[in-house]
Amino acid sequence: MAESGGPGSENLLFLTDDQLRKGIEAMFFAYRGFTADPDRILAHHAYGRAHHRALHFINRSPGTTVNNLLSILGVTKQSLNRVLRSLIEDGLVESRVGTRDKRERHLYLTENGQELESALSDAQRRRMRAAFRTAGPEAVAGFRQVLEAMMDPEMRRHYEESKEAAS
Repeated sequence: MAESGGPGSENLLFLTDDQLRKGIEAMFFAYRGFTADPDRILAHHAYGRAHHRALHFINRSPGTTVNNLLSILGVTKQSLNRVLRSLIEDGLVESRVGTRDKRERHLYLTENGQELESALSDAQRRRMRAAFRTAGPEAVAGFRQVLEAMMDPEMRRHYEESKEAAS
């Protein structure tokens, strides 16, 4: 329920703690559903969600650097190195030395990496497409606004950059 303080004033949305709790629970259960299909696919490869996130963002920005991926994922270098090491050893990711800076490593998906990433993303796109069709265009726009408003500023920057790159 929205309230207006008068012309030109900010619209305020007042939610009870119970309404907020229900929203939090809806996010929790939706996230479980959103990750369920990819989790089953990842389990066949003995991978986890960190592997999925790495594959996703390497696919979105082929040639991204390890440092950029660290910034996007918000994980420790040690944690990311473990994930990348397994993906590289399994032939899903290729690491190339930078041409301008030899200290940089640029990451690319191999053909097998692209196939796995596609299977993971296809599963999530099917679920999102069905939910968006059910909810309708206004709900989709509102959903995006809510998600964007919840992002930390640094993650919002990465998100905005990926939106610009996609257009």
